[in-house]
Amino acid sequence: MKNTETFLKEHRLRPSDFDMEELVSVFTREMINGLEGKESSLRMIPTYIEAENDFLKDVPVLAVDAGGTNFRAALISINSQGKTESGEVHSYKMPGLDKEISAEEFFRTIAGYIKPLAEKTERIGFCFSYPTEILPDRDGRLLQFCKEVQAPGVVGQMIGKNLLETLGTPDKQIVLLNDTVATLLAGKSASVNKTYDSFIGYILGTGTNTCYIENNRNILKNKNLNQERSQIINIESGNFGKAPRTDLDLLFDSKTIDPGRYTFEKMFSGGYFGGLCLCVLKAAAAEGVFSGKAATMISRLTDLSSNDANAFVSNEQDSDNILKKCFSGRKDTEKCALIINSIVDRAAKLVAANLASVMLKTGKGTSHDRPVLITIEGTVFYRLHNFKSCFENYFRNYLRGDKLRFCEFTEVGQSSLIGAALAALIS
Repeated sequence: MKNTETFLKEHRLRPSDFDMEELVSVFTREMINGLEGKESSLRMIPTYIEAENDFLKDVPVLAVDAGGTNFRAALISINSQGKTESGEVHSYKMPGLDKEISAEEFFRTIAGYIKPLAEKTERIGFCFSYPTEILPDRDGRLLQFCKEVQAPGVVGQMIGKNLLETLGTPDKQIVLLNDTVATLLAGKSASVNKTYDSFIGYILGTGTNTCYIENNRNILKNKNLNQERSQIINIESGNFGKAPRTDLDLLFDSKTIDPGRYTFEKMFSGGYFGGLCLCVLKAAAAEGVFSGKAATMISRLTDLSSNDANAFVSNEQDSDNILKKCFSGRKDTEKCALIINSIVDRAAKLVAANLASVMLKTGKGTSHDRPVLITIEGTVFYRLHNFKSCFENYFRNYLRGDKLRFCEFTEVGQSSLIGAALAALIS
């Protein structure tokens, strides 16, 4: 049988098979190209939200969070001490999940959800986590829905404008943003008693994305910005297209519903991790890494969830785990765990390169008493076996010496709702 380490080396699936310095350099160059309007896999989308401004105090705002299958709304305000105060959170199902609906029905449904709360405030912050083009007035035009929501007539429509008109209140203020931007703002709100040099938002769950605060003078693709100000940039980092992909990454990508898109995300995010692991394990089985019986069992698998792959290496006692049923011997079990753990370790290094690039791009965090606050959300980051500790090791070891930067990490509950509220409360 082929040695497991030989298999990993031949397919360049070990973290040592790519250079972090080179990856940071390429990621940074893609960021700059995206800001300058040059060809880049990173869209570097301006949000027109100036996160370094103060928040209005004691002003109620309607916070709305729409993403995936869930729709939530609540009245939120910031008191005079800078603490966030939230009313009851109302939860609903996103319209268009059960059947295809018209644009009119889509806006009429969500307007019905929020109308009682909207009547109590003149400001709405809307965390709308679908691909959306944000415009200078901070409204947004929907580019596409994820496959769960069936409302094709909404594509191309202005979300805020249509919602306000359906509510019958076209003059209310509304701000659209995505969940990554909301995460950054939620972290900023939780930091009222400490001084930070800047803020970064990062999400690693079903998908992945990053945002940070950029000086307008560096956003060369938009000539109409106030050069003395700054704003949050939505990187769309999951679409980074120049990561060191292997032959098995390419094979896995070719089998997804959107080959060639969001290829960085497909190397580690929760929506793809299980599928990538299965692709690699099938290759290992075909190349003689496992015993005959185990190889046959793996070859017959048609699906592997990210949860099952994670539970396997976490040694969770689950007799129904689809991978555990493939192995009867200790050696095959250990080989499978070694392969999956290598994919996890590689993922941690890729994410460390992503965040190190953004950290250095900010130019901030050079002083111990003014660190950068990085707010991170997403179950994969916190629950994937050994991921967080591996990430911290790569991240800290890279940002040292002449690249030494100071930062802190935090997690904020209800970050999408809180961030949505804060976007509408920036003075």
